[in-house]
Amino acid sequence: MLARVYSCATVGLDGLLVEVEVDAGGGQPGLFIVGLPDAAIQEAKERVRAAIRNAGARFPHGHITVNLAPADVRKEGPAYDLPIALGILLASQQVDAGDALDGAILVGELGLDGAVRHINGVLSMVSLARERGLRRAFVPADDAREATLVGGVEILPIATLADLLAHLDGTRPIRPHRADEAPFDGEDEYDGVDLMHVKGQEQVKRGLEVAAAGGHNALMTGPPGSGKTLLARALPSILPRLTFAEALDVTRVYSVSGLLPASTPLIRHRPFRAPHHTVSQAGLVGGGRWPRPGEISLAHRGVLFLDELPEFGQQTLEVLRQPLEDKVVTISRASGTLSFPANIMLIGAMNPCPCGYAGDPVRECTCSAHAIARYARRISGPLLDRIDIHLDVPRIPYEKLSDDRLGEPSRVVRARVEAARAVQAARFAGTNVVVNAEMGPAEVRAHCALDAAGEGLMRAAMRQLHLSARAYHRVLKLARTIADLAGEAAIGAAHLAEALQYRPKEGT
Repeated sequence: MLARVYSCATVGLDGLLVEVEVDAGGGQPGLFIVGLPDAAIQEAKERVRAAIRNAGARFPHGHITVNLAPADVRKEGPAYDLPIALGILLASQQVDAGDALDGAILVGELGLDGAVRHINGVLSMVSLARERGLRRAFVPADDAREATLVGGVEILPIATLADLLAHLDGTRPIRPHRADEAPFDGEDEYDGVDLMHVKGQEQVKRGLEVAAAGGHNALMTGPPGSGKTLLARALPSILPRLTFAEALDVTRVYSVSGLLPASTPLIRHRPFRAPHHTVSQAGLVGGGRWPRPGEISLAHRGVLFLDELPEFGQQTLEVLRQPLEDKVVTISRASGTLSFPANIMLIGAMNPCPCGYAGDPVRECTCSAHAIARYARRISGPLLDRIDIHLDVPRIPYEKLSDDRLGEPSRVVRARVEAARAVQAARFAGTNVVVNAEMGPAEVRAHCALDAAGEGLMRAAMRQLHLSARAYHRVLKLARTIADLAGEAAIGAAHLAEALQYRPKEGT
């Protein structure tokens, strides 16, 4: 007899409906799975066999063929265990599901005892079910809270295969999981580094505030121990709170990657990712045999912090150039092309030279001029051109370190940042642009006009700093953000002068 149930695969971050066909009949005994399954699915044979027996059912002895359609798409992972097991029981006429499976998908990994275990990518799978008009989803009980975030689909939490069978025959119906009743009101209180605990560095704090307000990339340069890493870790505390749509966007990336904490069905804080400088290209931008999001996508809607920037492989850094412009990572393989989101703020930190003390007033630099120049060349000009804000982080004097007074709290700075973001949201309403850093040439022309004083200042800066066309537009966008923070409708000469101060000293 032929049975048919529906499951779901994840391709990149998107779901793909998979039809699980099971035919049980005569012939050579055995379970055969076709439809481009990977090793994890081939191993499902033994998991399904043991789970069916331990659920109190009988595993049929005839020839069983399982087809995962569409057959031209590679299937991976253990999410098909549950639909395969149920398909076998339906095909062997041990279960009569009636109309309970109409318009439904089933996903879940099976333990040998019949327990239904957590799988990755449930959010994408249930989102697909809603898009395709399916009404119901049978998911592992551990994933039910995550699945209900989508809305519009009835979520039935399955703890064991035996519970599913009891639900289908009507002896022990499973109640649909209800979504958390608490409304989403932004992220929880940030429990990381607060800016008020960072001593001194007022100019750097100001630069990070401007970066947060307009979504600009920044690079901090200074000697070891000057607070670069601490300042970077405090940046998420002044970024605007996540909206529900943004939180879902981030959660989907972490769900597919298998990094979503079991106790946290929804990511409520902006991500902060700080990969080590030994990270590979695939680890940074994503990839692998089965492409998965990399660090840049895991930092989506948040901060990607690259400490000791020149120590990263040059080829590794160069792959950042396209994602920083397009806000998306595209991975091409012979089998197809996948895209992962990469709307990030890039924050870099570096020493001014190999020993770290070039220009330091206390410790003498031991590097030659050639060594310093070679160290700086590890970061290419095109990548530096994509960084709007360059900040010098000097050594902190004893008087500031020993001062008991606290600085300005992050919540006060965040309020200014959110006010500036609100101005940008109104400015770009109805477009794909969200923050000033994302403006294209047309938006720059429309919203970054200069007065006569600003025109003169910009003309002199172009001549003296040798700004590229990209740098010219980035200075204007930065000046627009500074004006937004000041609550000014027009860009003034003072706003433009501050924006120019954030350019690197060598005028790249």
